[in-house]
Amino acid sequence: MNLLIFLIGGAIFIAFVHFLSTPKLSDRVVAFDTMGIIAVSLLVVLSLRSQSALYLDVAFVFALIGFIGTILFARFNVARRDDA
Repeated sequence: MNLLIFLIGGAIFIAFVHFLSTPKLSDRVVAFDTMGIIAVSLLVVLSLRSQSALYLDVAFVFALIGFIGTILFARFNVARRDDA
């Protein structure tokens, strides 16, 4: 279980490096969304490890906020491109 947590942490780090290195805003949003999805999986693993449902509740809220944020960015990006 510790190895799985370490690997998920490594995946978050790789997504963060991509977030910092890419110049395009849309690529940064995708990298940020990827970090959010991986963080949700980390919370699920922590929930299994600690046998507590609290982490699952936090993971659900975190996933919902990430999804809404991605939808808002997509709508903002479409509106911005229509004006250009």
